[in-house]
Amino acid sequence: MRVTKHEHACLRLELEGRTLLIDPGSFTLPLAELRNVVAVVITHEHPDHWTPEHLSRIRQQFPEIPVYGPAGVAAAAAGEDIHVVEAGETVTAGPFTVSFFGGRHNVIHESIPVIDNVGVLVNGAFYYPGDSYALPGAATVDLLAAPVGAPWLKIGDAMDFVLAIAPRRAFATHDMTLSRVGLDMGRARLQWAVEQGGGEFVVLDPDESTDL
Repeated sequence: MRVTKHEHACLRLELEGRTLLIDPGSFTLPLAELRNVVAVVITHEHPDHWTPEHLSRIRQQFPEIPVYGPAGVAAAAAGEDIHVVEAGETVTAGPFTVSFFGGRHNVIHESIPVIDNVGVLVNGAFYYPGDSYALPGAATVDLLAAPVGAPWLKIGDAMDFVLAIAPRRAFATHDMTLSRVGLDMGRARLQWAVEQGGGEFVVLDPDESTDL
């Protein structure tokens, strides 16, 4: 399976000539050269993780594909056909088996409502938590997309999240709010965390890929 990191939180997974998209949001440029998209997953309703414009462009090319997301996404995307999912559920789209974890967004501030959020485990090997530190059950994670910058994120908590999962490999995502200096600092902290479990940190800039 090939995993491509796009700007911010958007991820493209490709396997057996099919494509799964995760979180095409407002900080992500229009996605080019899409091939055989079988589904879109949206972890939560915040616009940096989905926009109507992205969904419209994708569905113009692939009108029959399902879009999966929690109830908050369905409410925010009124008029869009969203397949509502919750933590504990598993769906299949082409060669991808997608299991959902967590259920709630991390707290930003007590004045801001906490919304629905699902972590995404694909084929039991790739994990992305959305805007949370939800753990993927007992799964052994081959590749972790670890958030590195957000209003809700403290780097020490992000390091503890990586330590708890102990993935074989990890890369930093959710990063467009950071300067280059801040991103490099955050990557270094996550690298330390993944190496404590004998894993490897992978540096991926937008549109770069790694295989698992």
